[in-house]
Amino acid sequence: MTEDHTLTIGGTRVAPGERRRIEIEVAQPYGPSQLTLSTVILNGRKPGPRLFLSAAVHGDEINGVEIIRRLLRSPRVRHLRGALLAIPIVNIYGFMQQSRYLPDRRDLNRAFPGSERGSLTGRLAGVFMREVVANATHGIDLHTAAIHRSNLPQIRACLDDERTRSLAEAFGVPVVIDANVRDGSLRQAVLERKVPMLLYEGGEALRFDELAIRAGVRGVLSVMAELGMIDPPRRPSTRVVPVVAKSTIWVRADEGGILRIRKKLGAHVQAGDILAVVSGPLGDREETVTSPTAGVIIGRTELPLVNEGDALFHIASFKQQSKAGRQIERFEAELDPDATTSPSGEPPVL
Repeated sequence: MTEDHTLTIGGTRVAPGERRRIEIEVAQPYGPSQLTLSTVILNGRKPGPRLFLSAAVHGDEINGVEIIRRLLRSPRVRHLRGALLAIPIVNIYGFMQQSRYLPDRRDLNRAFPGSERGSLTGRLAGVFMREVVANATHGIDLHTAAIHRSNLPQIRACLDDERTRSLAEAFGVPVVIDANVRDGSLRQAVLERKVPMLLYEGGEALRFDELAIRAGVRGVLSVMAELGMIDPPRRPSTRVVPVVAKSTIWVRADEGGILRIRKKLGAHVQAGDILAVVSGPLGDREETVTSPTAGVIIGRTELPLVNEGDALFHIASFKQQSKAGRQIERFEAELDPDATTSPSGEPPVL
């Protein structure tokens, strides 16, 4: 990056005040088309932080694609200080095939920092690190739960770093998980470069979830305001103060069968509460699934057909359980698609 804060990405220069779409070449597949990384760069007239915003690292996790689309249309990003590097579809192959993976069946989020001479997945990871992360001072990666699962809007981050903690609090979702990084993940590779980064989770794969989308749009704008990239809203809403989870646990099925869920996503539960009932298809048996601990349901299966050992509910425990429950209720009321206008001013996805 030059002193006049011109950005050069994929061999293309983006001057201050410019907005450019850049197709960064990645690899040549067996078909006639070149694999590219489509990137939208908004380079502000004034210098400031450079935030990368990525989605669809897993190709079937599409809420982030809509979050970025709405952000790029938001009037609030027109007078930007610094730069926004938006990559709405990192894994274009998975996105086109409605799949989590790339054609070589590898998980992109286990391939970072990548390699110029490795697999297709490794090469894509390497290009992302070289062209995007190397030009950024901060990052937000947008995800959903895996197929047939839903996640309550939440932030996962390494909170030992004060810069990262302040961004996690600014994002404004009720639950923050102080999560360790996984080997080969984008978050691990970015943190090794000392770049503060958040991972946002909300909704499920292959489904638009309006609450999760609205929370993501508002959260990213709040982080940009915290960084001084944009002005705060003229009528700021009262910020939801997140509660940090001290631990999380998955509740699994002791028996296979047909699942009837009794507790919604975001519900505050006590130890021993009935979460669901698993029945035989002929009604010959019935087993209850109970919570082993007090906490909040931050993730759950959406598939009513379960095998023994399947993960059913993800429960986060907090030191202040009642406070977490109140924050979630307030958060859901503020972003209720039936009662409010979205942060981007767009009608809800129904």
